[in-house]
This record gives sequence, structure tokens and C-alpha cells, in this order.
Amino acid sequence: MRSPSRDAASRLLPRLAGFCKGSRCAAAGKQETAPHPPHSAHLHCPYSPRLPSSATMTHQYPALTPEQKKELQEIAQRIVAPGKGILAADESTGSMAKRLNPIGVENTEENRRRYRQLLFTADQRIDSCIGGVIFFHETLYQSTDDGTPFAKLIKDRGIVVGIKVDKGVVPLAGTNGETTTQGLDGLSERCAQYKKDGADFAKWRCVLKISDTTPSELAIFENANVLARYASICQQNGIVPIVEPEILPDGDHDLKRCQYVTEKVLAAVYKSLSDHHVYLEGTLLKPNMVTAGHSCPNKYTSEEIAMATVTALRRTVPPAVTGVTFLSGGQSEEEASVNLNSINTCPLAKPWALTFSYGRALQASALGAWRGELNNEKAATEEFIKRAQANGQAALGKYESSGTGGAAAKSLYVANHAY
Repeated sequence: MRSPSRDAASRLLPRLAGFCKGSRCAAAGKQETAPHPPHSAHLHCPYSPRLPSSATMTHQYPALTPEQKKELQEIAQRIVAPGKGILAADESTGSMAKRLNPIGVENTEENRRRYRQLLFTADQRIDSCIGGVIFFHETLYQSTDDGTPFAKLIKDRGIVVGIKVDKGVVPLAGTNGETTTQGLDGLSERCAQYKKDGADFAKWRCVLKISDTTPSELAIFENANVLARYASICQQNGIVPIVEPEILPDGDHDLKRCQYVTEKVLAAVYKSLSDHHVYLEGTLLKPNMVTAGHSCPNKYTSEEIAMATVTALRRTVPPAVTGVTFLSGGQSEEEASVNLNSINTCPLAKPWALTFSYGRALQASALGAWRGELNNEKAATEEFIKRAQANGQAALGKYESSGTGGAAAKSLYVANHAY
């Protein structure tokens, strides 16, 4: 018969704070001089209480119905169908000033509408290479000269309508000039309205930079988390989220450093997306290409950039992700096309669609040709079509660069790019 004192001890043991005496703990693999809390090395320690499986394994309650998942995946697949990419026409009012002022055009709502109209009314040649268009809020509710809403015009062409939903970057206290992105408040309600108004995908941009002290763990974690919250909210409203963790090209870092940082950032992003139960098949990634800093003295070939970029993606991005739509990151129009082509011809297995989501790299030549003049609209539209077709070919690995200079070869780099 067991003594009362032993019965009391057996009842008390599971209530202890989970501290095991190191001197008797063989699972730790070494002698301990002080009590310590249980950890993974002590899962089978006879002196640690056994935790129920529910305490060690997270639970997912049904976040999306099979029908919702099917819709999201189909939208994502349409955007990045073979040879198709995204026109990022989501510049804010302030960013449009930076585009229009240098060509002598006043930054008015009407001029912004006129410029977007010449892009959206390009002929059927763009239908085979533009799968989606990202709108700014103002643009989503504008119309053509004949009164056709831009959103309807785009949808009727079989192109998917997208919307920028973040509200810009803000300082992240306690860091060396790093930022996070705001806009989660009221996002669900805004997404529900955008869905009703024709938008089927969204974009949210976070920004990180490379220096001796950045990106910090805090910035990486915070931006990954906010991207995951945004993505989850979008999917609940039937909107495919484009996840954009942009690492700026500012600095003198080399290609290897950019690849290392890109891998760390993307790994954190996909950990956070997993934690938030985001349905990856219904998402797109919009990352930077792995390139050296703008001030780096070393120059790298497009093949080297492609190998570093695809390697970084292979190490961090799950195959379930439907597509990767690269941002141009201040590259010239021609560089962006050549590098995208090299990425698609890189001799490594690539389980995702690898295509473009370009703003400046699709529009720079068009803006230069337009200059606000009615008589120049046809020429400007032709320049846009030319770049769209070039990038559609690059998304298939079939682009052949002419090697010519001109406007397409002009660098589009802007320090600390914000919009």
C-alpha cells in the first residue's frame, strides 16, 4: 500500500511549473546546476510534465470554403497565365507628380485620367501580355472620354482588376530609419467594397533596406506580420493578395549580400503567412530581383542576377505559390526585360510562374513620348505596347534584346523610392 505522502507527491508533481532538476535530467545531455523550464530536449524527461498535444500544436479553424479557395486560385492563375504579367498603374497622387512634372505636365486629376486612359485603351496587342492592372483608388472610379468606367473597360478585355490597399510607409521606432506599412484599420470593409466595385486582387507594399545595421530583425518580423494580416483579410473578402516585401536597391552591397537578405526576408514572410493560415495557392509574390546595390562597384551579368534570384526563391518560396511577379526596382526598361528573360531561362527548376509587375519599367518611354500632348497619345500608346510585348516575351524566356540604347536603356533608379 502506498503511503499518503507519496500519493500527495504524485498529485503535486504535474502542478509544478515544469522545472526539472538538471542533476537527474538525462534528456538534456548534460548536467545542469539549476532548475530550468522544459524545452524540446526534455520532451521525454520523466521529471517534466507531459504537455497535451493541443498545447504544442496550433489549430486552424476553417478560414476559407472550398469554393472561396477555388475562386482565389483561378484569379491568381489568370493574372499570371503564360506570357502575362501586371501593369502597376497604382501610383499615388504624389507619385504621379514625380512622373508628370519632369515632362511639363501639371499634376491634375484630369491629366492623370488622360494618361491612364492612353494605357488602358491600348489595342488588342496587350491582351496577350497583360493579365492584371493595379489601380490607385482614384483611378478605379474614373472613366474614359465616352463614360466607360476604367474597371469595366479592363474587365471586358479579360484583364483582372487590382487595387492598391496599403496607406503608405511610416517610421518604425527603435530602428535605424526603417519602416512598416500602415492601412490595416478598416481594410476588411474597404476590400469588401472594392470587390463589389470590380477589383479581384490587391497589392500591399512593405519596404526594407540593406545597410551595415539593416534590415533589423524587428523590421523583418514586423513587415512579415503586417503582410500576412493583409493577405488574410484580402482572402476573406475574395481578393487575391499580392505580397510585396521590397528590398530597396540603395547602397553599395554586392549580389551575395542582397541574396542573403532576400532569403531571410522571404523566409520570414512565408513563416508569417503560414502562421496566419493564408491560402498560398490564392496569392502572388511581388519581390525584388536579387541585384547588387546601386552604388556597388561590381557589375553583374543578367545570368548571375537570374541565378541568385531563382536560388533565393527556391530556398524560401513554397511551390504552392501560384506566381512571382517581380518589381522593376529602378532598373531601366531594357534591364528589367533582359533580367526577367534570364530568370525564365535559368537552368534551375522553377515551380512558379515568373513574370512582371512593372510600373516605371512599362511606362517610362510612354510618358516621355506623351508629354501631355493630345497629338502624342498614339505614339505614347505604341511605346507602352512595345514594352508590354517585350516583357510578355521575357516571361516566356523568349525575349531577344536589340541591344540598342535610347529611352528604354535609361536608368529609372530613384533613391529611397517611395510612393
